[in-house]
Amino acid sequence: MQSQNRFFDDLAKVLNGLAGTVAGVGREAEAGARERAKEWFGGMDFVSREEFDAVKEMAATARAEADALKKRVEELEKGKPAAKRPAARKTAARKPAARKPAASKTAAKPAAKKPDSSK
Repeated sequence: MQSQNRFFDDLAKVLNGLAGTVAGVGREAEAGARERAKEWFGGMDFVSREEFDAVKEMAATARAEADALKKRVEELEKGKPAAKRPAARKTAARKPAARKPAASKTAAKPAAKKPDSSK
């Protein structure tokens, strides 16, 4: 539907173009903000979800192994009679061991010079 007045037709075209431009500027601003946020978070040494899950799984495996070893040690300790358990040793002050005299160094004989055959 065209109006009789060209002013309103031109105004509608300008507003339509302005709306498209504003939407484009909004998309550009969002993309720029998103890029700045990625740079900012990237500089903070955050880890990805995949890295976190991998380390979490490794920690769970290590904990399970440690619990199994602890249980095994307890079973082994229960199986030994109390008299055969090694007693805690006190470290007595020891005298330093006598050093052996160092082997005498023999002087290496200088190698005989070969005659220069390039002359």
